[in-house]
Amino acid sequence: MTSTASTATPQKHAFEQRVDKVKSPKSDINALILDYLTMEGYPNAAAYFSKEANLPPQQDLSAIQARQNIQSSIHSGDIQTAIETLNELDPEILDEDKALHFSLLRLQLVELIRSCNASGGDISPALNFATVQLGPRAPTNPKFLEDLEKTMALLLFPPDALDPQLAELLDPSLRREAADSVNRAILDRQSQRRETAIRQIVKMRAWAETAARDKGKDLPTKLAIGLYTDEDSYLNSQLVNPDNGLDPMVTT
Repeated sequence: MTSTASTATPQKHAFEQRVDKVKSPKSDINALILDYLTMEGYPNAAAYFSKEANLPPQQDLSAIQARQNIQSSIHSGDIQTAIETLNELDPEILDEDKALHFSLLRLQLVELIRSCNASGGDISPALNFATVQLGPRAPTNPKFLEDLEKTMALLLFPPDALDPQLAELLDPSLRREAADSVNRAILDRQSQRRETAIRQIVKMRAWAETAARDKGKDLPTKLAIGLYTDEDSYLNSQLVNPDNGLDPMVTT
């Protein structure tokens, strides 16, 4: 005798069946994409997509370009240019946001230390920068002082022998965090939302699921958020890799 494995399709939960019946209008999806490109600072992609989707631009092209230039400088480690460009765009941003200003200066110090480590030579540029730019600011806030002390510790150990807390200062994620913070600060000054609509929707969806479960609603054990092809495989939900510096949707 031979046994035959069942090929019956598992019955979907009633909630999932209801979700499958909901079809979002293409115009709404297009609006979310354009919002993402505009808010995240991709001017060429936003202009191209706006034209292709027959949607009006959400922001002036030059304003998006200015934000992208600043973010690109931060992603590449050129913090001095980013600070200068930001001050040209709106000098009051760093004047009023001391924490943001300090974080950028600390990142600039990290980049100087990285350069010293790469050349294996003179550390005086990093020491001078820390003394002149960060030293006077650090005593004004305990967090600033802690961050400065932690950063200066990078000079005491070889790059391949850093503990995890110090090694994370040299990770590209620090640049991404700084670029995101600057982008939000600019949007805030321009009376724009600080966050893309799609991020807000994801947060609302997570809140709604938690509230429903707390009230004992009948839901599947796991609810996919729609950004995964399976439990372990991440669907490329980002429209651009923040590390490659490319403006998406224009490399045809």
